[in-house]
Amino acid sequence: MIEHTTIAVAMSGGVDSSTVAAMLAHAGDTVVGLTLQLWDQTRLAGRHGIPDAPKAGRCCSLDDVYDARRVAEHLGIPYYVVNQQSRFEQDVVRPFVREYLAGHTPIPCSLCNNHLKFDQLLQTARSIGVDRIATGHYAVNEYDAGRDSGRGRWILKRPADLAKDQTYFLFGLTQQQLARTLFPLGHMTKPEVREIARRHGLALAEKPDSQEICFIPGGDYKQFLTAYLEEQGEQMPETAGELVTAGGIVLGRHEGISNFTVGQRKGLGVSSPSPLYVLQIDPVSRRVTIGADAELATRTLRADRLNWISIPELTEPMRIRAKIRHRHEPAWAMLEPAGEREVVATFDEPQRAVTPGQSAVFYDGDEVVGGGWIV
Repeated sequence: MIEHTTIAVAMSGGVDSSTVAAMLAHAGDTVVGLTLQLWDQTRLAGRHGIPDAPKAGRCCSLDDVYDARRVAEHLGIPYYVVNQQSRFEQDVVRPFVREYLAGHTPIPCSLCNNHLKFDQLLQTARSIGVDRIATGHYAVNEYDAGRDSGRGRWILKRPADLAKDQTYFLFGLTQQQLARTLFPLGHMTKPEVREIARRHGLALAEKPDSQEICFIPGGDYKQFLTAYLEEQGEQMPETAGELVTAGGIVLGRHEGISNFTVGQRKGLGVSSPSPLYVLQIDPVSRRVTIGADAELATRTLRADRLNWISIPELTEPMRIRAKIRHRHEPAWAMLEPAGEREVVATFDEPQRAVTPGQSAVFYDGDEVVGGGWIV
């Protein structure tokens, strides 16, 4: 006899999470739909060029909430919206602003997963008597009883559809969170998911994937920073400084380090017969170092704020592949402890634009060993 359970599905209003809800309900499980309301899309409208109407394609919009509710009604499952705007601002938006003003390039989606989405969804699920959640992330979650000297360990793996792999954004999940989370799409491809959505009569089967960060209209970070600080009664801090070469030769001046990210080519304000790129941003001296593309390559990175998944901790050098951006192909490296709270990865081949503030995620085959934040 098959034992059915009650599962809370994190419904974002997209085709993936909606299909998960339909699959589980069709399989006989009792399904409850949950959506986190994270950001008021009209909050900064009209400030510094931010449009009055939210642009399509942004994650977690009000339209997405409406879509999720319609899917829940279609499936005949209970549905709740949980307002987490205050905590989202505290744990995601404000750290994002601080990091950018410090010359780093943060990843708000990883911050949101690590500090809010899974944590809060699991708490909400437990409060309504549900012990497990399911999401539409493309990842595989398995328990290996033989790991960690027989103590057992939850393992996070890359999915069947590597083009949709979202493990890079999930490296911060704890063993406790992994134990209570299902990723039903891990062994499926996106076309298969859309076909299942059609079979279940979901109106959003053809809905495009969200591409933009929910609180950054049009991807214009400077526009958002200026508008947000103004709303908070603050001014953009004075971070103007010099544009210099790697050898320290001054080429010009810039208006603020928050205008730059490592690897950036456009908008440098310096004319040159050959392309120039941002190599380094120093928040203390306010100097932005620029140079040729070849100068972007580096053999090492240092990371802190680590979370380990397939191992309890790193105690000796380990051969891994490291991913330093969402679209970066994991590259072979030797990973070593560096003190109690940091690691150093030394790549076999130099990697382009290793960027402070971004995540570094470490893989052993398809398994996520763990990850941290590049410093």
